[in-house]
Amino acid sequence: MNESPLNLALRRRHFWLLVAGLATQGVAAQSGTPAVLPTPSSLQDELAKALQQKQPLTVMVSLEGCPFCRVARRSHLSPMQKAGQPIVQLDMRSSQGVLDFQGRSTTHDQLIKQWRISVAPTLLFFGPGGKEVAERMEGGYLPDFYGPYLDERLLKSRQAL
Repeated sequence: MNESPLNLALRRRHFWLLVAGLATQGVAAQSGTPAVLPTPSSLQDELAKALQQKQPLTVMVSLEGCPFCRVARRSHLSPMQKAGQPIVQLDMRSSQGVLDFQGRSTTHDQLIKQWRISVAPTLLFFGPGGKEVAERMEGGYLPDFYGPYLDERLLKSRQAL
């Protein structure tokens, strides 16, 4: 997939802005107990539970060792998940099994490739039938803006339900 020079430049800019933001957070962003999100055995079941709560299912695509994933989990996703927002995590390069939205057996990595995701973290927002109901959040954002962008996507995905 070829990206335009502008898109590539914007992606690089987002990356370096996030690195600068992480540097200002220092050790605080790395310390403490690691935030963990549940890994689903069935996306179909997780989506059904989310829709019963009249919520979208948020899926975080993560990569082991990714510092941006760690910050997103610790600062935003884990607290939201603990507060009741349906959020699960799939891992790039993982051969862990999962049932997709149609109940078919696959792996985390195969599903992520099927969704054409190549950047971690990526957040996806799913509604009825396993359809995406809001724009994906790809990559890192400045820490000060990650929360508002996430809130905006959740609002849009709730409205689409």
